[in-house]
Amino acid sequence: MADRLTPEQRSWNMSRIRGKNTKPELLVRSLLHAKGYRYRLHGVSRGSKLPGNPDLVFAGRRKVIFINGCFWHFHDCRVGQHAPKANAEFWETKRTKTRNRDADQRRQLEGAGWEVLTVWECELKDRTALEEQLERFLAAR
Repeated sequence: MADRLTPEQRSWNMSRIRGKNTKPELLVRSLLHAKGYRYRLHGVSRGSKLPGNPDLVFAGRRKVIFINGCFWHFHDCRVGQHAPKANAEFWETKRTKTRNRDADQRRQLEGAGWEVLTVWECELKDRTALEEQLERFLAAR
């Protein structure tokens, strides 16, 4: 098929996918900053790394936010449940490991007294609901 990528093309495409400062992350950061919330980035809290390197850390509140892509983190939504046909076993294994790692990191954070919120990429479509979810999470003591 003409639309199939070569391994080199796929590798190049995959190397361009960022783990930090993604569009979803920048959107959430912008919303929170506009509302007056201040945070640290990428799992740093008072000089030490937190399990899982949360995207946003609110050290004074002992709260963290992860902003996850639905496909990569195997979310329950339509995008997260899409199963690639090419190299299906590889992707199933990789995404399952990611989901398990996320759950383990969440347990570690909660065990250390941190509250955790995961914002999914699909939730960014409804900005009002997203703002309400973030406000509830950060306002609760």
